[in-house]
Amino acid sequence: MSESWSFIWDILVISLFLGIATYIKRSFRFFERFFIPNPIIAGFIGLLLGPNVLGLIDFNTDNMGTLIYHLMSVGFISLALKDRNTAKSKDIINTGIFIVNGYVLQGIVGFGLSLLMAYTIYPDLFPVFGMLLPLGYGQGAGQAYSMGTQWEALGFTNGGNIGLSIAAMGLLWACIGGIPLMNYLIKVMKIKPAYSGVKGKPEMAREEIRKEDVGAASSVDGFTIQIFTIGIIYLVSYLTLKGLSALLSNFGTFGSTLSTMLWGFSFIIAALFAILFRYIYDLLRKKKIVVREYTSNFLLERIQGGAFDYMITASIAAISISILRQYLVPTLVIGTIGGIVTVVYIVYVCKRIYKKDVLENMLALYGNLTGVVSTGLALVKEIDPNLESSAGKNLVLGSGAGLFVGFPLMLLLNVPVVGFVSNRPSLYLWTLLGLTVYFIALSAVLHIRRAK
Repeated sequence: MSESWSFIWDILVISLFLGIATYIKRSFRFFERFFIPNPIIAGFIGLLLGPNVLGLIDFNTDNMGTLIYHLMSVGFISLALKDRNTAKSKDIINTGIFIVNGYVLQGIVGFGLSLLMAYTIYPDLFPVFGMLLPLGYGQGAGQAYSMGTQWEALGFTNGGNIGLSIAAMGLLWACIGGIPLMNYLIKVMKIKPAYSGVKGKPEMAREEIRKEDVGAASSVDGFTIQIFTIGIIYLVSYLTLKGLSALLSNFGTFGSTLSTMLWGFSFIIAALFAILFRYIYDLLRKKKIVVREYTSNFLLERIQGGAFDYMITASIAAISISILRQYLVPTLVIGTIGGIVTVVYIVYVCKRIYKKDVLENMLALYGNLTGVVSTGLALVKEIDPNLESSAGKNLVLGSGAGLFVGFPLMLLLNVPVVGFVSNRPSLYLWTLLGLTVYFIALSAVLHIRRAK
């Protein structure tokens, strides 16, 4: 196959896998009953038919990794660009803090377990292995692959693929474990759903492609406007990272290590630029300098949803079975214990910070802290098909608020990598201490806000 068709072919086969998954889900009640999202079914179809198992359909796993990396940023830019009701809500802020605290707890569990195994039964294990738990479970396949790949340059062999494996295990926790958890919460813990109407087709949050003027007064289509806005923001993010890398190149090994880490966080930098763009744009609209509406929540949601669907499919299809087999025990140990701790944390804390829609918020956060935002919303729709509860809003807006609360975590995640590169194991203990203090501090903030 010619080089010019390589990426196009890989996108086409992902489309094929998604098409087959849609047919299967509509034809077999099992998949509907367990609300397994189409991209996850498509990903496992790709894994089975692809070069890593049966070899019936060929695709380039390196290309898949590149798609995952960039689609992550596209999805988060789309999310950050959406027009929102900026009215403050205690539950939204609490949800943001709660989500980040979940990441921190997963970091403590994952990193602690990987250190324990690296210094006992698996001496060749990369000590920072367990840091992929909060990335794969808490933030999804894109971030786990991105950071794992960046760590490969620092000594973590096959880090990107291991990140995909952990993220896939998290998605299984979200999908296969979601229904039993929901039944347990309702039947055993007697936590009742707030919205128990007849389940039907969820209503699509239709923005009226507002005021009919998104691109209507020009020769540019409204969808094109969303795409080039995302493209410009991503370009600014890329140029910023290039500039920072050039600046850090003057600081030797430390600068090189930090530069590598920054490229792994490209999606966060892109999201921050999108938030800044949205703020400036809203200000210009308020002052009547910009009189037309150029962004569309409806179109941005479609772009975001499409980017995440293709990203999840590619992330599962690209898993290397041979690499997974090599790290199977550490992956299963960290993934299983991490999943159990996450469930206990969510059930215990949610009952204490939410006064209404408790069950809905529990399910949304469980799906998010083991999978992605869409799996959290899929769980909520099982008991609140039209998303009338506060859970959907808390999850989406809380995730945005969590970007700022969680920034110190992004720095802490990389401290042990610096320790590995510079051969300073003492930084491992400092990282665990930092994560523990961070968790206690955020827990205290939640407790104080709950008391108020």
